Amino acid sequence: MKINLDTIDKVAHLARLEVKEEDKQGLLNDMNNILTFMDKLNEVNTDNVEPLIYMNDEVNVVREDEVIQVISREDALQNAPKHDGKYFRVAKVINKQ
Repeated sequence: MKINLDTIDKVAHLARLEVKEEDKQGLLNDMNNILTFMDKLNEVNTDNVEPLIYMNDEVNVVREDEVIQVISREDALQNAPKHDGKYFRVAKVINKQ
């Protein structure tokens, strides 16, 4: 497969990019080089190769998700710059319109 200048224009339009005329030939060469490399990869015989799912054989070890009380509310609020005794007080960041 080869890319031409019309394809460059179409891809640029779809990507909402402005491509200068003097840059189109460079992009054309780069994209054709990429496709040539991909064609080279398609020549590799992968008939007896298992698909790679993970990069290593390690199993993800996760702990059980247990709810525990690590710190009391009073201890957490002790260092809060602003609080009302039960909750942290923060500046309003969402404006309703």
